[in-house]
Amino acid sequence: MTKPIVHNNPYYALLRSERVAEFNQRKARGEVKENMLRGGDFRGLDLRELDASGLDLRDAYFRGADLRGVDFRNTQLEGASFCQAHISGCFFPAEIPATELRLSFDLGIRVRYFSK
Repeated sequence: MTKPIVHNNPYYALLRSERVAEFNQRKARGEVKENMLRGGDFRGLDLRELDASGLDLRDAYFRGADLRGVDFRNTQLEGASFCQAHISGCFFPAEIPATELRLSFDLGIRVRYFSK
């Protein structure tokens, strides 16, 4: 199993310090590049209001994170774990069935995508 990564880049640092609005602004300017957040350790963070569209959050670890209302529909989430995360009001990619999300929430499994 891959361990969560504490990345060494300023965009990850913004999220780790819960400066989500500033992260979103810099993302909108095109500063956030692919794979800058992949596998990241986001446990326990308040990431409400995160603009997750287009982000690569594969293998990310969100244990206990506050993700309420985040739209993950256009986010890469293969292998992410949502154990005990606050996911009320979130949108997830249609390829991830609700049962898979429930198992991730309850048991910490990493989500898998299913082809339609």
